[in-house]
Amino acid sequence: MKRCATSPGHGRRSGRLLAAASVTLLALLAGCGGGGEDAATDAPAGIAQEEALPQATTEGKLVNAPLDPQPAGETGGEVLHPKKELTVHDAVDGAPIAMLPVKQIASPTWVPVIAREGDWAQILLPTRPNGASGWINTAGDVVESAENDFVVNVSLADFSLEILENGTQIGEWTVGIGSEEHPTPTGRAFIIASIEEIVNDYSPIVLPLSSHSNSHETFGGGPGTVGIHTWPDDSFVGKANSDGCIRVPQEALDKLVNLPLGTIVNIT
Repeated sequence: MKRCATSPGHGRRSGRLLAAASVTLLALLAGCGGGGEDAATDAPAGIAQEEALPQATTEGKLVNAPLDPQPAGETGGEVLHPKKELTVHDAVDGAPIAMLPVKQIASPTWVPVIAREGDWAQILLPTRPNGASGWINTAGDVVESAENDFVVNVSLADFSLEILENGTQIGEWTVGIGSEEHPTPTGRAFIIASIEEIVNDYSPIVLPLSSHSNSHETFGGGPGTVGIHTWPDDSFVGKANSDGCIRVPQEALDKLVNLPLGTIVNIT
């Protein structure tokens, strides 16, 4: 297991934009439609069943996924990257509920481990509902494992965000949060991607989280994913006036973009 230090050691890549990534995803899905009924008929039963499972992505919704058993708990810092698409189960040796892809929004998929039972790892998922989790079998050379030294804590009551490295605070800022009508969801989330914003000018980089708005089923053509980003002025500081996203000063974003994908973001 390798360690993620201040340099993001497990493949941080900037995507181009959520909307652009969605277009690419749709094109890929359309491109995979060839083969027709013959291809489905000839596929082995196991492969056909896997292909029928939903993708565990920010655009997904897994009604059968077990919820995070300790949404205020601490993790051991382990994060995993699937080297190939992996089946997600509802329990150890349980029923398949989804497929975990190698990439999320043009970034490599890294998910935090919240429990271990032998070769099985319970991971947080980037789908609806908030706090969705699942179990993957890590036996064999199917995942890359790393140890993440960082945690982000957000206090909605205090309008604060802090970054910890090995338990030591390395930065704290006053932030903006969701409005009363569109509150920022609480719980244990994680950073799923890093996106270079090329359409809007409110933030050069947006960090989508695994959590979703409970008041917006969709937003701006996307699935209502909550993110961390800056704002053109300081009118957000200490205010609850966003649509659910966490608005941060540029200094904070400069540090946040260097955190490894899969970093836990505790929102209380």
